[in-house]
This record gives sequence, C-alpha cells and structure tokens, in this order.
Amino acid sequence: MYAIADILGKQYKVEVGQTLTVDKMANEIGEEVSFPVLLIADGDKVKVGSPVVKDIVVKAKVVAQVKDKKIIVFKYKAKKNERKKQGHRQPYTKIEITSIG
Repeated sequence: MYAIADILGKQYKVEVGQTLTVDKMANEIGEEVSFPVLLIADGDKVKVGSPVVKDIVVKAKVVAQVKDKKIIVFKYKAKKNERKKQGHRQPYTKIEITSIG
C-alpha cells in the first residue's frame, strides 16, 4: 500500500515505515504532522482525489532537523580581480511515515 502525498507543495510517494527528507518544517522533534493525500493505491485498487482524497491523510513523526552537506558558490569575473566565495548548507527535516488512512 502506498500513497502520493502533498508535503509542503511537493508530491512524494510514501509507504508506512518510510523515512523521508523534506524541506525544513517548523515542527519540533517527536511532533506528529499530517499531510493530504492525492492518490492512494492498495494492490489493484487505486483511488484518485480531485484534488485530494477525502477523509484520508498521511501521518508522520518528525525524527530530526538536519542540514545537507556544504556547497561552495564561487563567482568570478576574468581579468577584473572580482571574486566572491560563499558557502551554503540547505536545512532539511527528516520525517517517518507512521500511518496512511
């Protein structure tokens, strides 16, 4: 059984017990969150919402607030002695899917 859930404006295929890394959420670790379901499939049965499936939500637990590895942004203009070095670490939230339905 799986579902397509709308998590912060992006669509993810989720199953129970799966751990996802999504964009940063303002929730505390251990807090439970729920997301609307766009499609749910159980074997040969498929239910598609318009735009969401009524009375079905995906529940997840926030596991961690993490940062991605650092990337280097280097801007350079030849022969002008212009250089700008900047680093960036994108923040993420890890969630674990606890139930669908």
